[in-house]
Amino acid sequence: MTWGLLLQAVLSGVLLGGIYGLVASGLTLIFGVLRIINFAHGALMMLGMYASYWLFTLGGVDPYLSVVVTGPLFFLLGVLIQTLVIEPNREAAEHNQLLLTLGLALFFENMALVLWQADYRTLRVGYAGASFVVGEALVQVPRLVACAGAVVMALGLFAFLRLTDVGKAIRALAEEPEGAMLMGINVSRIRAVAFGIGSGCVAVAGSLVTPFFYVAPDVGETFNLMAFVVVVLGGMGNFLGALVGGFIVGLAESLGAALLPGSLKQLVVFLIFALVLLTRPTGLFGGGRGR
Repeated sequence: MTWGLLLQAVLSGVLLGGIYGLVASGLTLIFGVLRIINFAHGALMMLGMYASYWLFTLGGVDPYLSVVVTGPLFFLLGVLIQTLVIEPNREAAEHNQLLLTLGLALFFENMALVLWQADYRTLRVGYAGASFVVGEALVQVPRLVACAGAVVMALGLFAFLRLTDVGKAIRALAEEPEGAMLMGINVSRIRAVAFGIGSGCVAVAGSLVTPFFYVAPDVGETFNLMAFVVVVLGGMGNFLGALVGGFIVGLAESLGAALLPGSLKQLVVFLIFALVLLTRPTGLFGGGRGR
């Protein structure tokens, strides 16, 4: 591998890793507070991408500006899902809760299939081809903006969890549910807020990738799979681990694409995943509490 190709792979991996980190941050937040694995996470990202697509197609709203709409909209959708679907089944067996979120994913994907067909759609924004050169590597501006936006969003969420009363209540509930309840925290409301924030994060991630990624009913599946890998690598329920794990997975996937045939590019990712599970089952950053 030449130096230029290596630099290109590293830069591409870092830019992709920021998106993975934001998607995984929402997923790990939901797991940390609700102690459920949300299989509908990727489907919500897909709906966020469609929302940005139609806002641009019908209203001329730039995909990056559409986060002002998709973030709050999917926060409300997440609150609604948690309140009406997940909360009434809190006492159900764990496998039933997993099947419930899987059913939500299938419902959203098939709803998108019925409404918009299986056609791959792309946005034709004026800056789609904008780029500049760093050393011997080409940096695409839309990917750079998406990565920067994802990192800013993730850091903003980290500050929210650390500095605000609601954020502290979310952390308290994640650490000690019974203690949080005894301290007067409305745990059902905080669970709804946490699920809403996680849904808003993944929808924003979807909006950020729309200028350079196709939109289709099954597009969320790839990001969903990578988000689960990232969360396990960083440690289930660990927010910082999700962000760092996103960059690790992005780099691994990009380097795998440079070193291996296209169909095997994710082999490096899953090799790292298997090694971490064998050597540190709780993740690189210790992970959250088990159920």
